[in-house]
Amino acid sequence: MAVNVYATSVSIDNLSRHDMLAWVNDSLHLTYTKIEQLCSGAAYCQFMDMLFPGCILLKKVKFQAKLEHEFIHNFKVLQAAFKRMSVDKIIPVEKLVKGKFQDNFEFVQWFKKFFDANYDGKEYDPLQARQGQDVAPPPNPGPQRTSPTVPKNMPTPQRVQHNTPAMRKNPSLSRNGGSDAEIMELNQQLMELKLTVDGLEKERDFYFSKLRDIELICQEHESENNPILSRIIDILYATEDGFAAPDDDDLDEQAHLDQDEY
Repeated sequence: MAVNVYATSVSIDNLSRHDMLAWVNDSLHLTYTKIEQLCSGAAYCQFMDMLFPGCILLKKVKFQAKLEHEFIHNFKVLQAAFKRMSVDKIIPVEKLVKGKFQDNFEFVQWFKKFFDANYDGKEYDPLQARQGQDVAPPPNPGPQRTSPTVPKNMPTPQRVQHNTPAMRKNPSLSRNGGSDAEIMELNQQLMELKLTVDGLEKERDFYFSKLRDIELICQEHESENNPILSRIIDILYATEDGFAAPDDDDLDEQAHLDQDEY
């Protein structure tokens, strides 16, 4: 059985992102360049094979995974190995497969401590274990996900290309705030976050319109004293402390403004 560990991202003995990548690449003979590429789950599966031989079938692992459903498959294989070895860590699969840095960095920080607590120092040939398969680093960041109920004509955030000439024209930023590459990366992340927020706002409006349609249907049949409709209305009108539901006039006015905007 495995030795369980508990760690947080503020532990003083955590490795930097560069040291963590070096550890992963050196241990498994990989060529990852960013923490986000751990979102495929393949590396963790092979680490489990290194720690506990026989707890996982590497032939089930998709080492060439590039799509989100393939990442999810690998993490399911990892979850089964965790269960088999009585590891009580909950894997945040939905977060990890999105390829975001912070989520993947926090998980690999925990996994490094788990590895150190369980590794007995035995020799391990990662290439032979995976029968010479190359582990293709997944795209970075991970693929964007949209709800299956969102209309097909709703735009989804697209990856922003490295196109920030304005940042290069200010040498003072390089001297005082970091290198050009770091500034460009931060600027790209900012643009990606803005596009993500825009997509989420459109998705929010889409679901709000659905709730509004349900509310109108319930109001049309409110006089029928249907207990199911009454329960639906109670749920729609339920509020939290400190939050007041808007009046119908406010909703109509907001809907009118939204129509003007689009």
